[in-house]
Amino acid sequence: MIVDCAIYRHGLRTEGPEDLSDALAEARAEGGFVWIGLYEPSEREFDLVTQEFALHPLAVEDALNAHQRPKLEVYDDSLFMVLKPVAYETKSDTVSAGEIMVFIGDCFVVTVRHGEISPLAAVRRRLEEEPEMLDKGPTAVLYAVADAVVDHYLEVATELGTDLEELEAEVFRPEGGGSRHTASRIYGFKRQVLEFRRATGPLALPLTRLAATGQFGGGVPFVHDKARPFFRDVGDHLMRVNESVEALDRLVSDVLSAHLAQMSVRQNDDMRKISAWAAMAAVPTMIAGIYGMNFDHMPELHWMWSYPAVILVMAALEVLLYRLFKGRGWL
Repeated sequence: MIVDCAIYRHGLRTEGPEDLSDALAEARAEGGFVWIGLYEPSEREFDLVTQEFALHPLAVEDALNAHQRPKLEVYDDSLFMVLKPVAYETKSDTVSAGEIMVFIGDCFVVTVRHGEISPLAAVRRRLEEEPEMLDKGPTAVLYAVADAVVDHYLEVATELGTDLEELEAEVFRPEGGGSRHTASRIYGFKRQVLEFRRATGPLALPLTRLAATGQFGGGVPFVHDKARPFFRDVGDHLMRVNESVEALDRLVSDVLSAHLAQMSVRQNDDMRKISAWAAMAAVPTMIAGIYGMNFDHMPELHWMWSYPAVILVMAALEVLLYRLFKGRGWL
C-alpha cells in the first residue's frame, strides 16, 4: 500500500495531484521531485507505479519478492538500491532484518519497505525539517536513507559487543566454564552475528560505487557529483561496522573454543577423581575378596588378631592412596 506521497519543490513539501502522471509532470516542470513510499505492495498496487515511472521489470521483481542482498543496480531510466536495516532485541538476543528498496530517477523517488524495521518515516521527517538538503533532489533522499541505516548498524554493533562481554564473563568466571547451556548461547550469538554480517557486508560495494572511489571513479547516474563526499562518509561508517562485525565473529569463536576447552578440562578432572576413588575402593575389595575365600589352609586364618590386622592394613593403604592422589591433584 502507499504510505506517503508528496511533491517537493525547493526543499518544501507540497500536496500535488493524486494522479501519478500529473504529479510527475508537475514535478518535472517546476524542478522538483515526487517521493512515494510503499509498504509491502502487491503486484497490482505496484503496476501503476511501474508504468508511470518506467521502472525496470527486473528491479520491480526484486522489490516485490524481497529477500535480496544489499546491492546497487543501474538501469536506463532509474537507479535501484537495496538496503537491509536491522534491529537487535535485547530480551531475546536476536538480530532481525527488514528490507528497503529505493528507486531514484531524474525527478522521482520510490521507496519500498518490507518488514517492520524501517527508518523511512524518521528520514522523511528529518529531511522535511532541512529544506536545504531536501532541495538537492532524489540524491539527498538516497543519502539520508543509507546514512540512517548505517548509523543504526553502529548501535546494533555496540549492543552485540555488550552482550559478548557478558558471555565472556560467564565463560571465564572463577568457578569456571559457565552452565551446560553456555555453549548453545554462544552458538546462538554467533548465528546473530552472521545475520548481522549478511546485512552489512554486501553494502560496502554499493556505497563505494556511490562514492565513486577507486575503480568506480566514473560516478553513478542520477547521483549528483557533490554528493560523493557524503556517501564516502557513510562508507567510512560502514567500514567501522564491518570491522566491528569481524572482531565480534573472531571473539565469539575464541570464546566458544575456550568454553569447549574448559569443558574438556573439567571432564578430565572428573575422570581423574572417579579413577582415584575407584582405585581406593579396589584395594579393600581385593583384600576382602582374598580373605573371604572358603579354604581351610590359609595363612593367619585361625590367628586371633587376623581381623583387626586386616582392617588396619586396609585403613593404612586407604590413607596412603588418599594422600598420594591428593598430592597429585586428583582429589
